[in-house]
Amino acid sequence: MSYTRREILETLRMTELEHFDVRTVTMGINLLDCGHEDPKEAGRRIYEKMTRLASNLPGIVEETADALGIRVANKRLSITPLALISTRAAPESYVAIALAVDRAAGEMGFDFVGGYTALVHAGATKADEALIASIPEALGTTKRLCSSVNVGESRTGLNMDAVAKISRAIKETAYRTREEGSIGCAKFVVFANAVEDNPFMAGAFHGIGLPEAVVHSGVSGPGVVCQAIRRAGRCDLRELADVIKRAAFKITRVGELIGRQVADKMGVPFGVVDISLAPTPELGDSVGEVLEAMGLERTGACGTTAALAMLTDAVKKGGVMATSAVGGLSGAFIPISEDAVMIKAVKEGALTLEKLEAMTSVCSVGLDMVAVPGDTPESIISGFIADELSIGIINHKTTAVRVIPAYGKKAGEVVSFGGLLGEAPVMELRTLSCEQFVGRGGQMPAPITSLRN
Repeated sequence: MSYTRREILETLRMTELEHFDVRTVTMGINLLDCGHEDPKEAGRRIYEKMTRLASNLPGIVEETADALGIRVANKRLSITPLALISTRAAPESYVAIALAVDRAAGEMGFDFVGGYTALVHAGATKADEALIASIPEALGTTKRLCSSVNVGESRTGLNMDAVAKISRAIKETAYRTREEGSIGCAKFVVFANAVEDNPFMAGAFHGIGLPEAVVHSGVSGPGVVCQAIRRAGRCDLRELADVIKRAAFKITRVGELIGRQVADKMGVPFGVVDISLAPTPELGDSVGEVLEAMGLERTGACGTTAALAMLTDAVKKGGVMATSAVGGLSGAFIPISEDAVMIKAVKEGALTLEKLEAMTSVCSVGLDMVAVPGDTPESIISGFIADELSIGIINHKTTAVRVIPAYGKKAGEVVSFGGLLGEAPVMELRTLSCEQFVGRGGQMPAPITSLRN
């Protein structure tokens, strides 16, 4: 991939003035050959393989970023869903493995590691059930470990029994990490239609259809898109979409350049570049600000869902023009805690959970980093999850929920996490009972796609 002088100058401007960064370089590692009946031995094998394959990556990422003058915000790992690793099917077994994974990631200098994962969209094994039961302790005793569970697929429907177990795990995780704002819940996501090559946390895992090891890059840049929209001034929607596509094209080119160079130096294949507008708490690095630059008085106004749909589509089209390796989730994230403009909209009452839910039908993921009152019952959390994941199942798109029942907090208060996660306003959640509905359990059938053979 060659760059013109103009492209280099534009990249420097994006980096210095528009908050652009490569949000993550993520290395995926297959651990299927590390299983053992003794969880300590399984943990030892996993630790050895992770450190053998990935120990050079943080240094190579820094070296590559410095040479190109581009910031890389995070170095991350994704591993095979640990419920697939053979060991004794007991919660304490998976906690022991979680500690080994977290220790390996910390010693090598990675920011996060994803893959404490179970795939239960059509039913659960004993290993799946043990891992899900262990999630509160695993997230409460580790620093870098992230967890996910896939409970729904468009081809199989929604596993409501798994949703109920996850709701209990979320409440317990919130309690175990209550001294840190229930931050353990910020490291857990529940999916429908989870993808195998997502480099972003908390939902990253190394899919079983991927190579032994692979390097992905995840690129952000809402500031770049926002400034491009402002420079464009008055133009119609078709022209505005082209402006967004061109900005996404430039971002994607840089992300692929970084990812491919790191992969070459590591001697492993390059996977995908995920071009997702992912905000941070910094001013000027906000998806909400992009939507308002498009012409909304405030995120949450009528027209917000339409603007987000157009933004997501244009970002994907720009990425596809730039590379044949677009993957992951790609589009726009709308996490409440990490976006200063969206937090402001929530505090002003312009953005409600109902509007957020509508927006998730067209964005990359779903209800992300949503803090709710700590005393929210498990059944309401189950209904909250089921509502969101049903959108993804019906529409054949990846959808996720990262919900934080902030222990001891009420609606209108704020819970602070610090760092990249920032702070989140505790949002009011409807308390009308859905217990009889979600309590029915079982499998919600897959949606029909055609009445014709």
